[in-house]
Amino acid sequence: MKKPLPFLFLALIIIISTFWRVEICYGQDYDYNDGGKPKAAPPPEVQDCNGIFLSYTFISRVKELPHVKNVSAQAWAFKAEAAVLNAGKDELKAWKMFVGFQHDEILVSVDGAVVMDGGDFPMAVGNGTYFSGFSLADLKTAIETAGDYDQIQATVGIIGTMFGLKPKAVPMPKTIRLENDGFQCPAPHRHGTSAMYVCCKSDPKYKAKTTKTTKFLPRQNGDLSFTYDIIQAFSGNYLAQVTIDNNNSLGRLDHWNLTWEWTRGEFIYAMRGAYTHRHDSSDCIYGPAGLISINPNNIYCPCSWSQVMNCQKKPTISDLPADRAEDEKVGKLPFCCRNGTLLPPQMDSNKSRSIFQLQVYKVPPDVSNRTTFYPPQKWQVDGVLNPDYKCGSPLRVDPTEFPDPSGLQSVTTAIASWQVVCNITRPKTRHSRCCVSFSAYYNDSVVPCNTCACGCGQKTTGSFDITTTTCDPEAQPLLLPPEALLVPFANRTEKAKAWARIKHNNIPKTLPCPDNCGLSMNWHINTDYKSGWTARITLFNWLNTSFDDWFAAIQMKKAYPGYENVYSFNGTRLPDVNNTIFLQGLPGLNYLMGMTNGTNPRTDPRVPGKQQSVISFAKKRTPGIDVRGGDGFPTKVFFNGEECEIPVHFPTSSSRRRRAEVGLGLPVLVAAALTFVLVVDRHLH
Repeated sequence: MKKPLPFLFLALIIIISTFWRVEICYGQDYDYNDGGKPKAAPPPEVQDCNGIFLSYTFISRVKELPHVKNVSAQAWAFKAEAAVLNAGKDELKAWKMFVGFQHDEILVSVDGAVVMDGGDFPMAVGNGTYFSGFSLADLKTAIETAGDYDQIQATVGIIGTMFGLKPKAVPMPKTIRLENDGFQCPAPHRHGTSAMYVCCKSDPKYKAKTTKTTKFLPRQNGDLSFTYDIIQAFSGNYLAQVTIDNNNSLGRLDHWNLTWEWTRGEFIYAMRGAYTHRHDSSDCIYGPAGLISINPNNIYCPCSWSQVMNCQKKPTISDLPADRAEDEKVGKLPFCCRNGTLLPPQMDSNKSRSIFQLQVYKVPPDVSNRTTFYPPQKWQVDGVLNPDYKCGSPLRVDPTEFPDPSGLQSVTTAIASWQVVCNITRPKTRHSRCCVSFSAYYNDSVVPCNTCACGCGQKTTGSFDITTTTCDPEAQPLLLPPEALLVPFANRTEKAKAWARIKHNNIPKTLPCPDNCGLSMNWHINTDYKSGWTARITLFNWLNTSFDDWFAAIQMKKAYPGYENVYSFNGTRLPDVNNTIFLQGLPGLNYLMGMTNGTNPRTDPRVPGKQQSVISFAKKRTPGIDVRGGDGFPTKVFFNGEECEIPVHFPTSSSRRRRAEVGLGLPVLVAAALTFVLVVDRHLH
């Protein structure tokens, strides 16, 4: 008997619906990640490594537009992957890796690490660059994790552009190495044509500083350091305090601007002790934070968006002026509101630190966990006429301890702390911001500042208005009469030409460019006698802005031991800083004025702000010193922490030249006298 047809259809539908719900489950298959793709297995060479194993693998590249015939100018988009694997027995904290790029690479994005140069993408790294871990900065050992590669290995995904290779060539870096202290890395080995690896082992000769055993890294020393402390944690937000410490004897910041980059979508709701240059909540309202907050089932930010201070991914933060120090809303913090001034510690220890606080809101998925904190990355700081600082990545350190403000014997500990260390650098592509001229009592010409000492090719602040289209940036500067130092460069041209004619010096058709410096100094050898000698230093401010609490530093190689006194400034010996004499204005005289108008603004040139003093030296502590031969001139000069450019020549004694003139002139006088006698005698006869 045949079954009814509807019954067969019903059975078929039940079978299809049952098997339609079957899903494939991989169970504990460690070879697959969340995306279902197999993880890259570590190279076999890692089995023989008892240390830190580094690898770099080139993945692919594609020719970019525009297509050009010149191979060296053709751009290629490339992908690569770097990895740091802890194959040793000790935990590696805050790993740092150097990749020696060599094909004019430009990084477009990096995943799994941060570039320690601190710049923005796209970033030129043709001379190599440093990577540091984020968010996996510390690599545990296989022993304590049962070989969990997610905890012992950090992988860095690299996407960028490179130049100058033939289509079949495989672009590889020069080298890769670990930059952490206490490790030695041999030359890397090649694995085929598209991979390289190296095993870095502990240096047996390295002696680490004896510090107490802590869970986090010890605090490091640097010219400038930032401390990012989490002092209060709430549901979805936290209160952070940033402390800036100037530790360099010659370092300084004026009107500092601090920038960093949020990596997890955070935003600044409020600040105390500082402010952001942009007050705008539009990035929050139209961004992830705003979209999530309007979800009625997700109470995220119980706040008014109109009161949010800043929602930029990379905000710019500045110090508050001094008149806000006692403000109840934004002031009332120790070491705040200095108008962005950080002085050297030996100049004023109370003014070498700055503090501000900010309330930071997090976005999901970091909202639910109060102990989930990610400090901002890519810290950068600069000032006005100050040195350049290069900052590293934030390193987790022991929580900062704050003493009780009431004086009780108790301390409050931060919830979490990170340290960012910055050191002074001088990029090769950047010119100085101040310069020095040399003069002496035994030579009536002044050796001016070097041509283009502070840059050329553009108009600068102050009175300088000459570009390289009307001057020669390669020509040597013309010698000047002493009075020319008091007038702006635009008014020196005729004086320099007239002085060259008097001295019978060559005047080029295209005159040399100006120094374009807003701040200049003149070092003048004043006297030179048997027991000692003196010099006079004069500061010229060609800018429209003034300098509060200025300082200068003079490095002397041979003359430093003989330094005795400075009379109109306050002088301090700094023997530990390359034999440096530290100068600053006396109380009430530490204000260097900017440029002002002359007596008659229509006809007289503008007058620079000026201060000067005499410095005395004794010769008994510097036997054999040759003041006129160059020992009386400084080897380095600093103003407010900025290294000034000094002339390549210095004034020489003109005594030999005068003796030579006398020796040549005597025969001429004798010949003229004899001629006169002969002529008179002929007429008489």
